[in-house]
Amino acid sequence: MVTPGLLRAHLVAARLAGVVATSREASLRSYRLFAARDPRALIGIDPEGTWGVRDVLALMAERCGVSADPRYTSGPDVIDPERTLAALDAFAGRLREVARRGAPVLFGTGHPQRLLGFYARLADALSAAGCDVLTPAQGRCVDILTRFGLRTHRLDYVRGVALVRDPASERPGCEPGVHSHSPLPVRVALDAAAAAGGPLPELVVGDHGWVCGAGQLGFEAIGLADTDDPALFVGEAEGRVSVAVPVDDAVRSGHYRPLARYVLNRACLSQ
Repeated sequence: MVTPGLLRAHLVAARLAGVVATSREASLRSYRLFAARDPRALIGIDPEGTWGVRDVLALMAERCGVSADPRYTSGPDVIDPERTLAALDAFAGRLREVARRGAPVLFGTGHPQRLLGFYARLADALSAAGCDVLTPAQGRCVDILTRFGLRTHRLDYVRGVALVRDPASERPGCEPGVHSHSPLPVRVALDAAAAAGGPLPELVVGDHGWVCGAGQLGFEAIGLADTDDPALFVGEAEGRVSVAVPVDDAVRSGHYRPLARYVLNRACLSQ
């Protein structure tokens, strides 16, 4: 069993929390873009409040543990592992509640190379507990604006977890899916579920646009977020995201296995 003490040590050793690989420069750039309401940083959230750069920085210091000093502008960023553990407990609590009800759930990730395994383990456990793990709009095309221009992606599911693929760049043997911040895939999935007249998710689990896009549409959403993902924490502060877990979202995929075990144990779900 992964205890809080063991997980805290793992978080710091794997640089999931403590000193992380995300740079202060990257975080501050995201805060400036969010304050300017740039869609690249909003990733589906339409903030109700006025969020200046200092407001975003103060929130991220509160929720993640980054330095609140605006004069600290370069070097590594920091996540407080105690905040990560507290958020993981809240995250597990929401999974435990939907499992108790056998409620339908939707999983989706914009970090398939890193986080697919983490979400897939949770999806397997919720499915075994009687939850319907939804897979709406499989194979549907989604046009996403990237740094290379507008690209057509395909919505797919791997072990019950939604991701997007770029058919133009796929090669045999490549890792599944591409990195994406876009909220468009979750909007397409939710629209398809509604149009089909089937169940809608009572909980959306994921990251990036999957959480923000679902939360903005009024669905309960929980997920993981790095120090350069202020949208999830603003969404949490404004009540549209239920839980945002501060954690580096781009370390090796195997480092997330203890997090999955910890969450499943806290949620009283079979592993």
